[in-house]
Amino acid sequence: MLVLDQSDRRGLFYYQIFAALRTEVNAHAHAPTTVYSESLDLSRFGGEAYEESFRQFLETKYRDRPIGVVVAVGTAALELVLRWRSRLWADVPVVFALVEETDFARLRPPSMATGGITSTKFADAIKAARAIVPHLTAVALVGEDWGRQLVFRNWKDEVAAVGTDVRVIEILGRPMKEVLERVAALPENSAIVYSGLYSDGSGNYQPPAEALRLVAAKANRPIVVASETFIEPGGVGGFVLLPTQIGMDAARRALRILDGEAPENLPASVIDAVQPVFNWQQMQHWGVSESSLPPGSRIELREPSFLEKYRWRSVVLVAALLFQATLISFLLHERHMRRMAEVEARNRLSQLAHVNRQATAGELSSSIAHELNQPLGSILTNAETAELMLGAAKPDLGEVREIISDIKRDDLRASEVIRRMRSLLKRAPFETKEIDLNQIVREAFDFLGLQASARNVALYLQTSPQVPRVRGDPVQLQQVIINLVVNSMDAMAKMPYGRTIIGRTEVNGDASAVISISDSGPGIPQDRLNDVFDPFFTTKEQGMGIGLSIARTIVLAHSGQIWAENQPGGGAVFHLSLPLAA
Repeated sequence: MLVLDQSDRRGLFYYQIFAALRTEVNAHAHAPTTVYSESLDLSRFGGEAYEESFRQFLETKYRDRPIGVVVAVGTAALELVLRWRSRLWADVPVVFALVEETDFARLRPPSMATGGITSTKFADAIKAARAIVPHLTAVALVGEDWGRQLVFRNWKDEVAAVGTDVRVIEILGRPMKEVLERVAALPENSAIVYSGLYSDGSGNYQPPAEALRLVAAKANRPIVVASETFIEPGGVGGFVLLPTQIGMDAARRALRILDGEAPENLPASVIDAVQPVFNWQQMQHWGVSESSLPPGSRIELREPSFLEKYRWRSVVLVAALLFQATLISFLLHERHMRRMAEVEARNRLSQLAHVNRQATAGELSSSIAHELNQPLGSILTNAETAELMLGAAKPDLGEVREIISDIKRDDLRASEVIRRMRSLLKRAPFETKEIDLNQIVREAFDFLGLQASARNVALYLQTSPQVPRVRGDPVQLQQVIINLVVNSMDAMAKMPYGRTIIGRTEVNGDASAVISISDSGPGIPQDRLNDVFDPFFTTKEQGMGIGLSIARTIVLAHSGQIWAENQPGGGAVFHLSLPLAA
């Protein structure tokens, strides 16, 4: 099976489509199936030369690989597959996904092509906007220009059909700075409809979910979205595409073809991949009532009610007080000895953790050197340029000021690299203070960013919208995160592609915060799940087997828990839970 998707799989939407497809294939136990995948990345690249070079690349790469079915994810991918099919995959069935009804009618795929048709309508976005804003008079459509829209391009024809009672303000293909200014000054009784921004207008690209976070932070009106992956970054909700449903449908059709069914007997059909989903937190922010939502709406990110949070609190509290009363004399007697033992244990833990940090720094030394050489090289080049300009008869002082500004920026960048390194290597006693867990995880991911890029690993971080504040030693907790991420990188070292690590922080009620580090690697053998944290246990050829053991020791010293498990779709995930600060 060869899967071609029209965008970049490192984006959460297309990643979830492929993950669902992979899960279905893995569950197809009676027939082993090899899955190849390629991302066309058409949101950033295009043109005849690019398409022809990609076609030649596919022809060369899969010349000796028997392909039983081609899966095209997205209309743009299907168009290329149909165009290339006679030269690359003659007589090979095609399964498509994420193709709109109007595009299906326009392309008229041959009988050898089947798939799931999606139906996202601009009228549904207006319907959701009316539910959120009762007296709606205008909607601001924010996204790339129509020519670069991959999924919602058909909305262009529907915008003109919107009733006269609602005015459509198009903010399409504009620089990010202008977008943020305009969404911050929208009129009353209006809403934003977000279709996706892929760049900031200055040549820099970012996932559309991350661009939505920027828009949501400045917007003065609620944001209607059309993708489930846009809910968490700041969308109120709407009739959204469900990437998991799209991937599952494509996989099932492809597997039936590989099992011998003719594609002609699997006619293309509209699938139930668009459903009304809304963000409870954004509903509270904008004062949206559940009763105003469309029938059958699903609400996500809902916080537990007061009764759900405190139902057993009083019972547990009374029981705990009674239990503590019976033990208080014994605890007072043991207090001094225990405190002395804790001080000694923490000193030894600090020594062992310092040795582990030195070993980790050694592994990352080449990446750190490269990260330092870049700003230092820029500083040297800019300094030489400024020296030459100042030697001229009439130097351009304005340009010299810009060069000096660049030197200051690169100097700060190099200083930040050194600061991170000193923080990792410093030997300090175990010291607890109140810290922001989101910041600790974010700094660890930033520190490992270059190493991940060098090893072709995509890093994603999804932080909790609530601030998870815990009491702990920031250096040692950051070391735990680094150990887990580096361990995941090592586990995926032999994978040719698809290396992904996702970090998440969550608040579990008001008792604890949970950090999860998941990867797309081979996972952990089921019979060794209980051994991975044992000292000197390792599956690496040159591993010492102390990284995960030290991580567990540090977490236990913070009164937390750490455990590992395998994900249903493949890969391992490590969780660590820490008590929230009072």
